[in-house]
Amino acid sequence: MTEAAFAVLTLLVLGWAVISDLLGRININGPLFFLVAGFLLANPDWGPLSVNVDTPSVHLVAEVTLALLLFADAARVNVSMLRHDAFLPARLLGIGLPLSVLLGSFAAAWIFGDLSWALAGFVGATLAPTDAALSAQVINDRRVPMRLRRLLNVESGLNDGIVTPVVAFTLAVAASELGISDHGESTESGALLELAVGVLVGLAIGLASATLISLGSRRHWIVPGGRRLAALAAALSSFALAMTLHGNGFIAAFVAGMAFGSKLDAGVADVDRTDELPELLGEVLALAVWFLFGAVLVPVAFDSFSFSILVYALLSLTLIRCVPVAISLIGSGLDRQTVLFVGWFGPRGLASVVFTLLAVEELGEGSAAAPAVAAVAFTVLLSVIFHGVSAGPLAAAYARSRQHQDQTGDAPRSRRSAESRIRSGSPPPDEADGGGSA
Repeated sequence: MTEAAFAVLTLLVLGWAVISDLLGRININGPLFFLVAGFLLANPDWGPLSVNVDTPSVHLVAEVTLALLLFADAARVNVSMLRHDAFLPARLLGIGLPLSVLLGSFAAAWIFGDLSWALAGFVGATLAPTDAALSAQVINDRRVPMRLRRLLNVESGLNDGIVTPVVAFTLAVAASELGISDHGESTESGALLELAVGVLVGLAIGLASATLISLGSRRHWIVPGGRRLAALAAALSSFALAMTLHGNGFIAAFVAGMAFGSKLDAGVADVDRTDELPELLGEVLALAVWFLFGAVLVPVAFDSFSFSILVYALLSLTLIRCVPVAISLIGSGLDRQTVLFVGWFGPRGLASVVFTLLAVEELGEGSAAAPAVAAVAFTVLLSVIFHGVSAGPLAAAYARSRQHQDQTGDAPRSRRSAESRIRSGSPPPDEADGGGSA
């Protein structure tokens, strides 16, 4: 990225921060705003700004962004708060997510006949995780039951970390198939070793940093706001150390966040949330990644556009998401409207973009990987538009429908039972939802 592009990007962040609520009233969110800005200002065919996807800084920004958000999302998961209703997130993550990966992979292999199974698996795994930032209006809308909002938030906060090993493995296999893998060891053992190193580094950094921060807070060694800075350092160091040791930096950041959040002494409180700085920096960098997505990957999606890509993108946002969600929620007590609501609000976002940039970096922009990259990019593009625009109206419509059914007594027995559990078991609205980056 050139100095001019960086200057324009920072000014765009300033402008967006000033009018973000105003644009939000007309359903224009940050990802859509920066995506369009990147496409118009840094398009390689006409844009006045220059952005080179092969520049190491581009990939570093994208990778650090995802690592920070993975750490912050994992650190915010309040296990005690979720204990009473963990069965819903567990269903989506334990049943719905694997089914989404498998269904998306089979659909990619069927629709794109020339894709290898590894690349088809990469497409399915890359488009399985969801991004709560694209449906923040739903998660922040207090008319929607708290437990339902927390379900979407926790799912989006954890599924990208869970699916990361699958993405890393499929990329390693695809690189080996294309003859561009430079690892001396086998693909399988190399991917498993990276995963193991990431887990160990994440556990070590997360537990050690939480212990040190708690100790320093109790003994009054830390200046006001120092806990936030220490949390940021823990997030960055877990990622950097894992990469230095040839491990998976994303897994390290995710595991470090989980260990950090569970170990940190909650009784020693700072004025501000400890994970606020990693989350805030991650959100600012995420806007930059969306700008890069519009500048680099959206043109690739349009250049490689085909009817097959359109069909796959629409299937990915509908059946490939909704069917696994419906299967995973069988017997949960949620009615059909609620299941469809959860199924629709599974937007594809930042994690998919970063995984795609990693694929471009590792596999190149050759013809073998081009259909996979284009399919993911076009699906994310449609998701940003459709989910961003529909979040506010559909959340309001859902809330009105529920209110009407409660007033008239027309709600199905299973839904009334589930909703009563939601109301009785949910914490006050001002409490943290736990997980996700709304």
